[in-house]
This record gives sequence, C-alpha cells and structure tokens, in this order.
Amino acid sequence: MAGRSLETDGPRSAVPDELHPPHSEYSQWKFKLFRVKSMERAPLPSETQSELGATPAVSAPAVSDKETGFGEAPASVMKLCLGGKSKENVEGPGRRVDMKLQEMDTHMNHLRCLCRICGTALRKVKGPVHEVHGKLEETSKCALRKMGCKFTSWPQIILSVFKVDVTEDAESIHPLFFCHRCCMVAIRGGGVCSFTRTKIPEWKPHSSHCHLCYPKKISFQRTGRKRRKVIPRAQSLAKRSRWDHSDSVSLEKKGLSQYGERQGPVLRAWRKAGLQREQWVRSITHCQKEHLSTKLISEKLPVDFIISLTCLVCDHLLCDPVQSPCGHLFCRSCIMKLTHVLGPHCPACNFSCTPDDLIPPPKTFLSALHSLLLLCPSDGCDEEVRLDSIKAHCLSHKLENGANRQTLEFDNYLLANKGGRPRQHLLSLTRRAQKHRLRDLKTQVKEFADKEEGGDVKSVCLTLFLLALRSSNEHRQADELEAMMQGRGFGLSPAVCLAIRVNTFLSCSQYHKMYRTVKATSGRQIFQPLHTLRAAEKELLPGFHLFEWQPALKNVSTSCNVGIINGLSGWTSSVDDCPADTITRRFRYDVALVAALKDLEEDIMDGLRESGMEDSACTSGFSVLIKECCDGMGDVSEKHGGGPAVPEKAVRFSFTIMSISVQAEDGDEEVTVFTEPKPNSELSCKPLCLMFVDESDHETLTAILGPIVAERDSMKHSRLILSIGGLQRSFRFHFRGTGYDEKMVREMEGLEASGSTYVCTLCDSSRAEAAQNMVLHSITRSHDENLERYEIWRTNPYSESADELRDRVKGVSAKPFLETQPTLDALHCDIGNATEFYKIFQDEIGEVYKKVNPSREERRSWRAALDKQLRKSMKLKPIMRMNGNYARKLMTMEAVEVVCELVPSEERREALRELMKLYLQMKPVWRATCPAKECPDQLCRYSFNSQRFADLLSSTFKYRYNGKITNYLHKTLAHVPEIIERDGSIGAWASEGNESANKLFRRFRKMNARQSKAFELEDVLKHHWLYTSKFLQKFMEAHKDSAKAFQATIDPVETLDEATIDPVETLDEDMSLEVPDL
Repeated sequence: MAGRSLETDGPRSAVPDELHPPHSEYSQWKFKLFRVKSMERAPLPSETQSELGATPAVSAPAVSDKETGFGEAPASVMKLCLGGKSKENVEGPGRRVDMKLQEMDTHMNHLRCLCRICGTALRKVKGPVHEVHGKLEETSKCALRKMGCKFTSWPQIILSVFKVDVTEDAESIHPLFFCHRCCMVAIRGGGVCSFTRTKIPEWKPHSSHCHLCYPKKISFQRTGRKRRKVIPRAQSLAKRSRWDHSDSVSLEKKGLSQYGERQGPVLRAWRKAGLQREQWVRSITHCQKEHLSTKLISEKLPVDFIISLTCLVCDHLLCDPVQSPCGHLFCRSCIMKLTHVLGPHCPACNFSCTPDDLIPPPKTFLSALHSLLLLCPSDGCDEEVRLDSIKAHCLSHKLENGANRQTLEFDNYLLANKGGRPRQHLLSLTRRAQKHRLRDLKTQVKEFADKEEGGDVKSVCLTLFLLALRSSNEHRQADELEAMMQGRGFGLSPAVCLAIRVNTFLSCSQYHKMYRTVKATSGRQIFQPLHTLRAAEKELLPGFHLFEWQPALKNVSTSCNVGIINGLSGWTSSVDDCPADTITRRFRYDVALVAALKDLEEDIMDGLRESGMEDSACTSGFSVLIKECCDGMGDVSEKHGGGPAVPEKAVRFSFTIMSISVQAEDGDEEVTVFTEPKPNSELSCKPLCLMFVDESDHETLTAILGPIVAERDSMKHSRLILSIGGLQRSFRFHFRGTGYDEKMVREMEGLEASGSTYVCTLCDSSRAEAAQNMVLHSITRSHDENLERYEIWRTNPYSESADELRDRVKGVSAKPFLETQPTLDALHCDIGNATEFYKIFQDEIGEVYKKVNPSREERRSWRAALDKQLRKSMKLKPIMRMNGNYARKLMTMEAVEVVCELVPSEERREALRELMKLYLQMKPVWRATCPAKECPDQLCRYSFNSQRFADLLSSTFKYRYNGKITNYLHKTLAHVPEIIERDGSIGAWASEGNESANKLFRRFRKMNARQSKAFELEDVLKHHWLYTSKFLQKFMEAHKDSAKAFQATIDPVETLDEATIDPVETLDEDMSLEVPDL
C-alpha cells in the first residue's frame, strides 16, 4: 500500500476505508471538504511562505502502514479535513486543484444571484436586494406598521406571508437574498398574507445533477425513433371548427412569425387559445356593455393586484363579486351564466361549484375594490372617479348633454340613496336619509381609514366620537365608550346572552322585553338584541362547519351546510304506501356528529395536552364511541288555541359522545383524551330526531328511522376528516345502541312483546327455563342472528307448524331494522324491579303464601293499606304507574321497615329485610358509571349475592316465582356480570339522560308555542341542541356573576354597598321577578 503512486492515485482514491460509505464512495468526504472550506480562514498577507509550509512538517508519531492502512497521501487528506487551509493541503502533486471545491464555489456563486423566495435572477428584477436574515428597513417597517404588522425582521415576515421558515437555511443550499418584487408582495399583504401566487422553489444540496450548475438542455441524441415534424401552436390545441381562408392565412402568419420564414406550403393553423376562449365567453356572458374594462384604471398598479380585482370569466373589473369555495372571484352574472352553460364547476380550477356555494367576498376586499380610481369613459372628461361613484358621475354627463334615455352600462356600480330634507335635524331623519346626507363625510372617513388605519372605519368613527365627547366635557360617557372600545364594557357577549335565554327558557318576546327593559332602565345595552343571538346560534348548530368523509358516504349528500331537515325526506315510498300522517324534524346524522365534535374541540385539545401527546403528531387514529338512545315521551299534547286538546305522542332519538381516544405513537394502545363526565345527564344527550308518532307504531317508526339507520351504517365504514385545533384530523365512529327500554328493544329487534314466552332480549331462555335456573345463563342473541331467524320465520323452509316455527326462531316475529347492543338498561331495570317489590310487599301484607287464589277485592285492600302506610311514614303519594323517583325511595331499608309493620309474621319480615339487603348490595354494580372503581367489593360479591337472592325467590317466595319470573329480575340475576366484563359498565350506557330530557321537550314546546307544529318542532329541536352545548355551558359557568354586573349597571352605588350578595341568588331573584311579568 505504501508503494502506491500519488501521481496515479489522487487524494480522492486514497481515502481511508472508514470514510467509504456503502452507497457512495466519496460523498461524505466531499461534504467534509466543503464544510472545512467554508469554515477556514484565508491566509494573511503577512504570513510568509515558510510559515505556510511549516504546517505539514509537524506530524504525528510514525505508525506502521499495516496499522493505518494508508501512506503519506491519506495523511494529507485527513489533515485537510481536520487542519487549517494551506497551499500544501489544497494542492497535491502536480499542482492539481480539487475540482469539488471549485464546483461548490461555483454553486454558491450561482445561489448568490438568485431570489430565495421566487427563484428569479436578481439582476432581472428592478429595485434593491434584501437580505433574508436581515432587519426591516425603516420604510418597510413604517408601511407594515400602518397595516397593523409589528414584525421587525424579514424571517418573521417571510414565514407569515410565504409560509417558509428561513431560520435554518444553509449557505450551501439556500440563497441569502431575495428580490424587491417579493418584498413588495409581502408589504402589500400587510406582512400577513400574499395577494399573488408565488411558487416557492425547492432548494436541494449540490450534486452531479444540480440544475443550477448543469442546466437541462435539449438532448440531440438519437433514441431509435424517427423525429416528428413539430407544428407550432397546433399540437396543444383541441380540434376546432374550420375558419375562412382569409382568417386562417392571417392567423398563420401571426402564429408562425416567431419561427422565421418558412419555405414551401404554409400549414393551416388554428386560432390562439386565448382568442378562442375570449370569443366563447363573449357569446355566453354578453357583459361587454355592462362591465368595466381594466384599462380605465387611472393609476399604474401592479399586474398581480389588477388580476385579483378582475373576473376570471370575462376579464373585466368585478361587478357584484362573489367568491367560490375554492377562493376564486367572479362577477355574479358571469359565473351564473357560465355554470348554466358549462356545468357547476369553477372555470379556474374545475372544482365543484354550484350557485348555492357562492358567497360574498370579505368586506375588506370590497372596500379595496370600491375605492379603485377609474378614468371617466366619457369623451372630453379626464376626471378620476371611484368605482362605486362612477354611475352617478356618468349620469351627470348624460344630464348635461340633455340625453334622457336610460342606460344599462353602469347599473351595478351605484348605491341608490334617497336623502331627506336638509332643513331637518340630522337625528330626526331616517336611516336612509342620514346615509344620503353624510355620504361625502363617509367617503372621506373611508379614504382616511384605508390609507392610514388599514381600512378600520369603525375605530376611526369611535375615536372621532370619543374626541367629541371629551371636547364637550362629557367624560363619563367618554369613559364608558373607551371601556367598550377596549373590551371592558358592561355588555354581555352574544354567546352569554344566548346561554341565558336557553337555560331560562325565555321565548323571543320575553327576551326582547327584558332586553328593552334593561336598556331603558340602565341606559346601557347589557343584553344583546335577538339578531345577534341568531348569528351566534349558527356557529353552534349543525351545518356550519366544513368536513369530508373518506371514502364518501353511500347514498348521503356531500353537502356540509345542512341544517334541520324533514324527517320524512328519506322515506322510500312504494305504490301501496299511504302518506305518513305525522310530523318529524331531524338533523342529518353525520352533520350532527361534526357539530358535536366541534363543540368538544377545547376538551379534546386539553386531553391531548394532559396525556403528553404531541399535538401535530395526533392527526389520525381518533376513535369516537357513541351511545344511542330512543324512547317515547308519552302524551305531549299542548292546547294553543280553541278546540279540544288532541292527544299527541312523541318519540325522540338522541346520541351521546361517551369517549374519544387516539392511537398512541408506539401503536400499542389507545389513549383516551376525552370521557363524558356525566353520561346520564340531559346536558350531554344531544337530540337528533323528534317525531310525533306512537312508539308502538312499528311501521311508521321503521320508516322514519330508516334514513338514520342508513346514515349510521355508511359512517361505520368511512372516516371523518375534520379540522380540530387548526389541523385536519381523522375520526372513526363506533355506535352502541344501549339507551332503549325493554319495549323499544323488542320493537327494533323484531321480537315479541314483553309478555311473551321468551322472557329475555339477551338470551333464548323461555320464562319457565329462566325461573327454574335463575342465575346460569349467557348472552346468545345478536342483531345478525335475529335477521337470520326472521328470514326463517318469513319463509318457513322446513314447513313446520306455527308452534314449531316459533320455537325455532325464539320469539322473532318482525324484521329487525336497527342494531342494538345486547345490554341491560339500568334505569328501567330499577323501575321494573321496584314494581315487582311493590307487588311482593302487597302479597306479604295479605299473606298470600297461605292462600291459593285471593280475590280482587282483597288485593285492593292490601294495596290501599300499603299506600296509606307509605304515605304516612315516608310521605310517598300513591301513583298510577311506577316512575324513577318513586322507585328510588321505595327501594330502601327504611321502606322495608315501614312495610314490615304491616307484615304479621316475624319470619317473613326477616326474609323481606334480607331480600332488600341483597338487592341494595347488587344495585350499585349496574348503576355505577365505573363499578371497578366505585364499588369493587360489591362487584366481587355479585355472583354470591345473586345466587343467594335467587335461592330466596325460589324457596321463601316460591308462591310467586314458581315457573315464572319477570324480565328485569332475570337480567339482573343472570346477565349483569357478563355485561360488566364485556363493556366495563352498565350505568354509563343507560337511557337516563334521554328520559330526563322529556321534561325539557315540554318546556321548550311551551317556550316556542306556534300555530304550525312543524315550525314548533324545529324550534324545540334547535333550542334543545343549544341547551346541550358544552360551549354555552362553559359560558354559564364562567358568567355566574352576570346578574351582579347587570345590577351594577342599574345602580352602581347600591352594588358597592351590597358586595356580599351571592351572584347566583341575585340572578334567581331577578329572573323570578322579571319572567312572570313577561
């Protein structure tokens, strides 16, 4: 190795083995050489040649070639990598300079000549050059400060405007300067945004294929195919109709002039694409006489700015501009005509764009458009007129010339105002007359605001009013105005006012009267008017936020702005069907889930921060667990006018977001970022569908819930893309239909009624089997199995008798149409068991175990005695039907002691006490939200307690449970442990939230009493949704002292003296005083 020739093997070939990466032989070495060259210090002129040559003389102790693996030349290479810059290091034998260093130097020189942002050569752009990492110049800083930008360095401006982070730029990869054109783009955008499309190039490290050092050239190498003749301007145009010969000749010369004179026959050419498109647009829009040309602009404005004010269809100045969902601007008439002819697509980007999707552009853009100065199109007039005043100016020319005919040229640029009489006082005029009289002042203020304050007309007007108050020594009113301008005013925000109205059940007239009364009493606008509340409602109701499903939902529209719809809209009617005699209103299921997730946005972000997960990394893998509830509300009839009260029964379908989890970074387990703290509260149960229908009407209920079931099934196989916390995140939904009582489950799963032989909706046991073996049963039913059994019931493939077929299908008699989770409803379980204990108490009072068949009169006497004893000792009034409140009071040891006073036998008293004691030990297991944490001891002893409870029923109370058992007692004894092991809880998935919302339906219906029940149902659904909004609930919690602030506005002196008053009590007192008067 030592014998290698340095002349033959240069420094590159003598690199040590440890510097040879497997993929490239010299890449890392070349990078080190470049880094060393960029960091080295050039030799000073005072240094002599001997000093420069003395460096390589100092060498390390000699090491054998066998140990090192290289000779002298490698040592110089390593010295070049680790030592200083010298002639001996750079130049090897034969004075050969390393070409790699020269390539890198050339590459960096090329970078110094380019713009960092747009990639344009700096010499091609007029104006000064700016440093990427430099500070702002004074002129630029002043210009940006007027627009509200407080940045002081260019990296901040570039990051804000062009979304490019230049703080980590490397000199060998990125240019250090940017052009004046990009500087002006950033200043015109106020340091916040860009009005032009600037394509940011991708800067890459230098390589053998560097496009800066080795630009691409046309290859003349033969590829084995014969070259085709290139016909200029013809290969990229589509086939068009033929033109006259004279036109084609002129177009040929114009199209081929840049290619020089051609010999031989001239090829037939087509019209230019721009000319052809312009002619097409003219024939569609016909707006040449109505819209203004950009040539009328008086000032020499940037081309990009003019393009932003131009219609992308007709190339005229925007007239009545509208904005598409993709962000492009058009004249309203042009885009309507174009989409009518060519289809609902954006002509700029071919994005789907229907007339309903068009919205007005922002007011700041409209102010910039209307303030544009144009030259008067009339002959002999060189005056510059604003765009919104050019119609009036041209009409004045018409009047001067005596022309009275009507013109349609500038109809869209005039704001029609009719003023009042000048002799009247300004405050006595109408709003339109005030606008007419102050139009010149308004124009001047607007021009000043656009020039000096970035278009903030409101701040300029408020400041003028403040100065006028100060000059007239009205300092108190000026202080209030200044506090309002700084956000310290006494007025409540619209969201707080909306929360107060919804939570206190105030109708529109009641709230408006309170608003006017408070304003007249205090002289200040504490509460906001109704129209601001309606604007705040839109952000909270479904249909406001944008979202996307991937893949798209089957048979569901992709539109996002869908509010309350008719519940019969998805009814698949046939010839034999009669029109539904019902009224129903609902939200679309996917739109309602989006609104519910946006309502929980703050909770989701807090959960991510508390779990220590990176916000930007958690964009996919979110799982949402939904609890569904459906139950009848009974008779909800209201008499709003003359005539008899018609009985009406209603059903509500609702859902609750139980938990939201996200996949951890390691992918092993899911992290729960949100859990509903009150799953059984009416505040968390969001209504989805309200319908006037009897829950026993299986056909109507199936037809109304059919579209909801279809949307639910399609969402199972798709994922939602929604913006949460400023980032697009992916959600998958898992539905559990658990909030149903026994009756509703049997309706939805197609089972026989609750008095059927097949007692359970979870297993196939008959009533006799369940009574014989009360404990040992397992869950065997499922939705798919019920569908299969229905097909057997419908087709009878084995030609069996009715009893044999019924025994085969285990009680399935109708088609299941909604999948439910096989579980136990805790609320109805308590009610059902309390009903059974109430009957046991009667039997024990009458000693039925001694009698065979007691008469009906005897049973009535026992019940009367029991009701009298309970009313006397526990103040429990007799009821016709068991409810939740009565059941909670009845199922206590106190109630058992009261009942035992009427039981003659001491042995039976002890049996009753033991039975209730066992029941109270089992009850927390299915009522708790998380039994493993709340009652672990009762959970461990549940099997023993249930077995002991079953033994008591089959022995001591055998007279009642000999061959029969109730549905809920069977589920309580046999299926609770299995459900707890599968789901973790029973109480959290109960329907208590949906049941407690029944009273809300009646209150909201009284609040929104209207003649039309359809509109009434819409108002009830809307306000019930707002009542469950987490956003409004947080406002109510944060503004508990709003009543105190309200009292302070009326009498500040008394409030200071009574500072110890509880704000909640004050609010209650105010409402109790105010609402009855309303």
